[in-house]
This record gives sequence, structure tokens and C-alpha cells, in this order.
Amino acid sequence: MPSLVVHYAFVGLLAATLLGAAFDKRSLLLSLLVVTFPDVDAFIGLYFQVGHRAATTNLVIPAAMALVIAADLYVREESYIRGRWGAYGVRVAWFSVVVYAVGHVVLDLITGGANLFWPLYDQFYQLRGHLELSTQRGIVQTFVDLPEPPSTGGASGGGGSTKQAMGNSSQVQMSTGVDPNPGQTEPANVDRVFPIARSGWELVVLVVGTLATATRLVVGHDLPEE
Repeated sequence: MPSLVVHYAFVGLLAATLLGAAFDKRSLLLSLLVVTFPDVDAFIGLYFQVGHRAATTNLVIPAAMALVIAADLYVREESYIRGRWGAYGVRVAWFSVVVYAVGHVVLDLITGGANLFWPLYDQFYQLRGHLELSTQRGIVQTFVDLPEPPSTGGASGGGGSTKQAMGNSSQVQMSTGVDPNPGQTEPANVDRVFPIARSGWELVVLVVGTLATATRLVVGHDLPEE
């Protein structure tokens, strides 16, 4: 699972490329705070069965955020966000939703799994598989099981299914440095591991995202005068 610093680097890269003129130290700091919040469930898991990658690492919270922002911007006669911060606030508000959903939840989804729809539906999912173009088989993907084509004997194919379901919160417990052995008695000499980068792609994201964010803070987005 990605460490917080990998989440930070990835979100910094997103901010540097998507925020445009709204990118500054304030919007970057807010983005880092937003992407940190989902990991609060690592501490929730110390006291409740529904813990890491479930209680706050889900798509329900960013969906609720999006509804609140949309109601303020498009339903209220006078938007609080637009009135207080103008176009800058509108862009940063929507970007915060992207940060929560993509910068943390989706990144966790591809690296160990997340309980995407908790508390509406208690099921962990992991996005894994491959997508390729074959000269013999055409487009091949293994992310989702598609219905089998009808056989020559006339039988119809079965419905599509997914191979990504992992189990509910009573079956799946995610270990963290805060709680290395969830649901078990913690030994006195427990090894608490706080990862930095656990794969090559995480190291690449960490280095490139950090450099891109730092460069954008120093250089900005305006071209120098000739």
C-alpha cells in the first residue's frame, strides 16, 4: 500500500498539472491535508472492526463532498465558496474532491484494496489485472470478467462478474504501522513498519512528483520575458 509520502508526491504532481493559476502554497497545503485525512481510519481500526481502508478510505465521502460543493455553487442563490474565494476557491474545492477520490482512495484500490462504498455496502475491492492488444486475440483485459459468448449449441453466456471483491470488513483487516496485527493481541516486541516506497513505480512517483511540485513552486507557470 502506498505510504503517505507517495500520496503527497502524487497529489503534488496532480496539483502542479491541474490547478493552473490556482496553484500556490495555500492550495497545495490544503490538498496535502485532504489526502492525509483518509488515513485517519488507521487509528479508528484500533477501536472498531471497521478500520483502515474502510471507515474513511471510501468513495462515499468524496461523493458527499461533491454534493455539498455543487449545492453551494449551483443551488444557493449566493455561493459561499464563490463569494469568499472567487474562481480560485471554486477550482480548489473541486480539486479537493479529486484529491480525496483519486489521490488516495483509487491509489489504495490498486495497491492492496479499499472498502469503496462503506458504509452503504461493506465489501473490499482491489483493482488488478492487465490490458493489452494481441495480434491473435485482439484487445485482452483481465480487470473485469465479461460474459462468455453463446456456445455453438445455443446456450447463452453467463452474466458479467468481477474478480476484484476481497471480502467485507469482518473478513479483511489491513495492517498498518499504527496497528501491525489488527484483531490480535499485540506482542511486546512488535515491529512497526512505516513504508516509504515498496515498489519501483512508487519510488518513481515519489521522486518525480516531489521534483515536479518543487519546480512548480519555484518556477511558477508564467513564461520568462524574452
